[in-house]
Amino acid sequence: MKQKLILAICLSLAFLCFPGCSEASRSSESQIFAMDTVMNLTVYGGKADAALKAAASKIYALDDQLSATKKDSEVSRLNASAGVFTQVSEPVMKQIQTSLEVSERSGGAYDISIRPLVSLWGFDTNNAHVPSASEIAAAKQLVNYRNIEVSGSAVKLKEGTQVTLAAIAKGYTSQTLINLFREMGVKSAVVSLGGNVQTLGTKPDGSKWRVGIQDPKSASGFVGVLETADMAVVTSGGYQRYFDEGGKRYHHILDPKTGYPADNGLISVTIVCPDGTLADALSTTLFVLGMERALEYWRTYGGFEAIFVTEDGKVAATEGLRGCFSLSGGAYSLGFVSKSGAES
Repeated sequence: MKQKLILAICLSLAFLCFPGCSEASRSSESQIFAMDTVMNLTVYGGKADAALKAAASKIYALDDQLSATKKDSEVSRLNASAGVFTQVSEPVMKQIQTSLEVSERSGGAYDISIRPLVSLWGFDTNNAHVPSASEIAAAKQLVNYRNIEVSGSAVKLKEGTQVTLAAIAKGYTSQTLINLFREMGVKSAVVSLGGNVQTLGTKPDGSKWRVGIQDPKSASGFVGVLETADMAVVTSGGYQRYFDEGGKRYHHILDPKTGYPADNGLISVTIVCPDGTLADALSTTLFVLGMERALEYWRTYGGFEAIFVTEDGKVAATEGLRGCFSLSGGAYSLGFVSKSGAES
C-alpha cells in the first residue's frame, strides 16, 4: 500500500527574510507528522513562532481525539458505546453533523459508518487485501448513515455501527488551524496536510497563493495550478493509497453502495471551498458520485468549486475557477462547466 502527497504549494515568495524586509514578510515553518500524514505549516509575521507552537498542540490533541484506530480516542469510545447516547466534543459533533448533511444530499455516496468496509479491506491496517464477495456483502449491511442519531451534544450509533472520520478529519484540522491563526492576529499563512491545503489571506506581498494540483498519473507532475486566497483546496484520488493484487489495482476510496473501490472514470477530484471541513467531505463524495452526479450535486447545492480529472486525460473545472486555474502542460485537455450544463 502506497501513499503519496496529492497537493503541493508552489510559493514564489522566499521563506528567508533579509535585513530591511518588513516584519509581515518574515516567516516560520514547521513540519509535523500526525493523522498518518506529513503536515507542513508556514506562518508569516511577528506572531509566527507562537502560532506554530499553538498549532502543533492543537494537531496532536485532535489526532488523539479523532482517530478510529487509537483505542483510547473519543471516536473509538463512541464506537464502543453503540446502542446508547454518548456525549461528544464539539470537534466530533461538527464533523458528524457535516457528514450527515453531505450523506443525505449525496444519497449515501459519503458515509462515515463505512468503517466496517474499510477495516475489511485492511486500509486502516497494514494488511490491505481483496475480501470475498460474501464478506463485502455482510459488511455492507452495517453501513448506513441513518444508523447515526444526534440529540443535542450526544450521538447514538445503532448496534454494529462503526464510524470513521478519516475522510473529514484533516479538513476539520486545517480549518481549525486557520481559525486559530486568525484569532492570534496572523494575516498570512498556509497549511498543507497531505492532500489538504488551506490558506489564510494572501501572501504578504498581496498576491495570491499558487497551489499545484497533483497529476494522478505522475508522482512529480502537476495537472495545473490554482491561484487562490482564503480557501481550502482538497483533493481526493485513487492514486493516493492503494495496493495491487491479482494484476489489478485497488484504491482506498470505497463506494458505500457497492463495497468496492469507486470505479466511474474519475481519477481525482479537487474541491475549492472556504470551509476546510466541508471541502474534505466533498472531495470524497464527488469522487464516489462520478462526474455526472457530482456536477448535479454542485449545481444543486453550490458553495464550492471543483476540478475533475478523468482516466481519458480530460480536466473539467467548474465555471467559478475560470481565470484562476490553468493547466501545467499538454498532457490533459481543459474544459469549464457552467450551472446551465454547458461546457467550454
